[in-house]
Amino acid sequence: MLFHVAYLCPKTSPLFPLFSKNSKSLFLCCKSFSYLHHYHYLVKNNAKSQHRRPLSITQMTTRLSTSASLLQNPTNSVPKKSKKKAQYEAPESVLRHKLDQCSKHGDFSEAIRLYNEARASNIQLNVHHYNVLLYLCSPNNDGSGQDVDNFVGLEKGFEIFKQMRLDKVIPNEATFTNASRLAAAKKDPEMAFELVKEMKNHGIIPKLRSYGPALFEFCEKAMADKAYEVDTHMVDNKVSAEEPELSALLRVSSGVKREEKVYEMIHRLRATVRQVSEETASIVEDWFRSDRAAEVGMENWNVEEVKEGIVKGGGGWHGQGWLGKGKWRVMRTQMYETGVCQLCREKLVCIDIDPMETQNFANSLAKLASEREAKAGFWQFQEWIRHHGPFDAVVDGANVGLINQHNFSFSQLKHVMYHLRKLSPSGKLPLVILHKGRVTGGPAQHPNNKKLLESWKKAGALYVTPPGSNDDWYWLYAAVSSKCLLVTNDEMRDHLFQLLGNSFFPRWKEKHQVRLTPSSDGLQFRMPPPYSIVIQESEQGSWHIPTVTGDDLETPRQWICATRIKDLKLN
Repeated sequence: MLFHVAYLCPKTSPLFPLFSKNSKSLFLCCKSFSYLHHYHYLVKNNAKSQHRRPLSITQMTTRLSTSASLLQNPTNSVPKKSKKKAQYEAPESVLRHKLDQCSKHGDFSEAIRLYNEARASNIQLNVHHYNVLLYLCSPNNDGSGQDVDNFVGLEKGFEIFKQMRLDKVIPNEATFTNASRLAAAKKDPEMAFELVKEMKNHGIIPKLRSYGPALFEFCEKAMADKAYEVDTHMVDNKVSAEEPELSALLRVSSGVKREEKVYEMIHRLRATVRQVSEETASIVEDWFRSDRAAEVGMENWNVEEVKEGIVKGGGGWHGQGWLGKGKWRVMRTQMYETGVCQLCREKLVCIDIDPMETQNFANSLAKLASEREAKAGFWQFQEWIRHHGPFDAVVDGANVGLINQHNFSFSQLKHVMYHLRKLSPSGKLPLVILHKGRVTGGPAQHPNNKKLLESWKKAGALYVTPPGSNDDWYWLYAAVSSKCLLVTNDEMRDHLFQLLGNSFFPRWKEKHQVRLTPSSDGLQFRMPPPYSIVIQESEQGSWHIPTVTGDDLETPRQWICATRIKDLKLN
């Protein structure tokens, strides 16, 4: 049943509720025309509920009257906008916003003024308020605009932390980390470490940043055993040290002449970062030049055990300890294309990649791609690869066609494709991945390019990705699953590749990525090196450590070469 609702102004309100001669018309009085939308909705919904017993006129009038009353006098309801506005304007919210601004600009003095003002006004501070205040009290934090000396900040920080405990505000990881920074700044790494250990009592799992204050301060004070204790605590809590932490442990180990720990840290750097920063490189060089490094090592070692260790480790290291004795010659050098050191003439090795690792990586890559692409589309691609593959090389078509070009160049892509076929053991064309837009519009409409694309398609050497897809998932999966070369100048450092979060990925890139360099003769192929760019320990005890210095197309990478002087093969 559908009623027609008419509007009566307040002057005619005595007529409410009255009905016209037409029983389907209902006259209501309301102060705002917008309320009629609400009445109409109720009446209309009643008309739609044909399967239910229809409401009587009296019931309908009662419901509409109640709705009008609530809308005109909302004593029992608060609009959402008003609630949000009230929350936003609450003293706690205003304080939070102002403290966040202080944190952004490093304004310690204003933050403390706000804190004192809030205490005087009995404003209840929460964990976020306290964390911002503790952060600003720590010296040398990221908000470097602080206008206070360290002593004042530290004293105030401990006072605020004590007050937080008195207020019984439940701390979180950031609370303990900030308090630990205060303790370390006070030159009290013991307190900093105790605060980290206290996290367990609150059910909080420490992060890498939680350990930094205690670890770095112990290392700075040359308290090596305590630094190792922090390191052990990290391992027990499954927190992996990165280069800054390993570099600090390496420095303190070298300083206190703990050669076994120096050996351990270099190997952990090998497994973690592969190439070292300039700061770490200097620490490594200082160790090898030290008198202690010349004294330690085995003059007679079990050759078979060393060889067995190299095979077991996949090549490039044996882990049997320092080999040989005597002074080291430590210099920066480069590698020939064959992987031979230009200084000591020792050849680096190519470290094996476990086939099972490759398969696991391909599976995880497919899973991620399926979650982010249209599942049916990517599954179809996987089936296509199984039917047409494997390939000897995969080409990132969009990247190659635009190298050193303003517009997409099919002739440049063609040159790369046919050069790769010459290099292929099977003589097959590589697989080129192109988005649908590349094969339907623009240069693709040229008759020669149409003919070229058709020939690649017939040869099973072209896959066209669907609209809205991301080409990167396709060419990377094709190359990993085929265990073949990947031709692209994309360094694969953006967010998509960070999702992979796997230490396997940089090792795979190193062995499989082919880069292209523009020259007067066209594109030159820069093939993967025949050796692994990672810290290597030789069968004779020499060390080669790659740095991050260089590594572009013009400047070769610098390596640290450390070899016992008596073992040098002098020309």
